[in-house]
Amino acid sequence: MFRGLTKTAAGVLAASVIFSSIGVTAEAAGASSVLSGGGVALALAQGNRLENISTNSKVPIEAALDLDRLYVQKQEETEEQRSEEEELFRNLVIAQVNHYVNVRSLPSEEGEIVGKLYDNSVGTFMAEENGWYQISSGSVTGYVKGEFCVTGDEAIEIAKEVGKRFATVTTQTLFVRTEPSLEAPILGMVPEADELLVLDQVEGWVQVDVEEGTGWVSTDYVELHTEFVQAESKAEEEARLAKEAAERKKAREAAAAAAAASQPKSTSQAAPAASYTVTGGSEMGTAVAEYALQFVGNPYVYGGSSLTNGTDCSGFVMSVYANFGVSLPHSSSSDRSQGYGVDGLENAQPGDLICYSGHVALYIGGGQIVHASNKRTGIIVSNANYRNILAIRRIF
Repeated sequence: MFRGLTKTAAGVLAASVIFSSIGVTAEAAGASSVLSGGGVALALAQGNRLENISTNSKVPIEAALDLDRLYVQKQEETEEQRSEEEELFRNLVIAQVNHYVNVRSLPSEEGEIVGKLYDNSVGTFMAEENGWYQISSGSVTGYVKGEFCVTGDEAIEIAKEVGKRFATVTTQTLFVRTEPSLEAPILGMVPEADELLVLDQVEGWVQVDVEEGTGWVSTDYVELHTEFVQAESKAEEEARLAKEAAERKKAREAAAAAAAASQPKSTSQAAPAASYTVTGGSEMGTAVAEYALQFVGNPYVYGGSSLTNGTDCSGFVMSVYANFGVSLPHSSSSDRSQGYGVDGLENAQPGDLICYSGHVALYIGGGQIVHASNKRTGIIVSNANYRNILAIRRIF
């Protein structure tokens, strides 16, 4: 089923907790002009660690005691924040169904259907009546059958699993480091507005998932929020389906016009598409996947969009689809809202966008993707499930 993601603030629905900083600063990359590049545990705050204190250090005892007190204080603050977050989760109602549970106007199956609460979607508990939970979720207020949902203590653990905590980059280019320290080696770079999945958090830093691996970025240069899937009203569902149908029609017309003007041709000297197998899917999606495969072996360039001279992941997807007359953004985060949603890798077809934290790829069938991975590998073919998939989007 299709699911609409919404961002929610602490004290309302999502338990997005902002943690204080104690003066740790990370540098951003230079101000050169760089284009945007391009399941999941909820990150809770971790205790702050004292690092690099040598046994030979000539640190005054008083200072060491002060640091120790600060460490204990921060641990206590973290525990308090964790407790507050769990209390917010306790007040959630989370659907546990195969597809969705109807939200009705009355606590009865005779009530009018006013919306849908999809599997693992959340609402705020308001009241209970005869085995029905009254909830508020997104723009929907109504009743769901209690047997298809959990709340209270059960909701706490599930919320940690189904909530996705993201760090949105707020500076032009941000270094990702191997450790939460300015002295740590640089693992990679991420562009402004990229949304990175948060895996862990310590004072002043968050651990994020990027194409180069797991690294750390400073909280000085990101905004943190937690995303849950919420209910969709009947009107919202109708509007979404109409918008998706219009976008599919537009994409097909653009592809047809591009094909009539000139057939897509590769200008790459890389491995031929015949080296790989494109399986299943629509004719247009298959054509996209086969065209993309012609560029395997070509280089990765951060901020680039040239299929032959170098491109990053979203530049690769953008340029492949541009060859078919379809305009996509040069942003892996924005690609998560293009086209329409596909529920699960088992339903993916060639040409679909496979979206990861800070990365995007094209599906070619058989559980494989083609993507501009990183500087070391360039454009390659990989297994689609090599990382946690955040979204699958279909353009045609």
